[in-house]
Amino acid sequence: MAKQSAFVESRQTQSRGGARGVRGARAAASGPQELDRLIHERIRLGILSALAVNESVSFNDLKKLLKTSDGNLSVHARKLEGAGYIACTKSFAGRVPKTEYRLTGTGHRAFERYLEDMELLIRAARNHPA
Repeated sequence: MAKQSAFVESRQTQSRGGARGVRGARAAASGPQELDRLIHERIRLGILSALAVNESVSFNDLKKLLKTSDGNLSVHARKLEGAGYIACTKSFAGRVPKTEYRLTGTGHRAFERYLEDMELLIRAARNHPA
């Protein structure tokens, strides 16, 4: 409970500056549970991280990068696509199907919020006396 208070205090201090606006104030009131649960899962966080630094990434490259199976990657990518965080383009290179993913504007904003929230949580945990 004490760590949550430190997070809330950190969040309130930042939101007073006006940079975070209403969302920052709302998140400050409720604490760490504001983390986007859709992004917080390891594979989905990996997908968004890869797409944040690349214009697009193929299904096969994501599978290798994240060391996961076709089925596992497919399920997680569909969840992100359903939320509007990523877009999927399917094409053919000759007779070989090719699936490419890219980060949408909504996905970029959600990922940035997630990173900000994690930074605040980490800062609060480090600054809180044991």
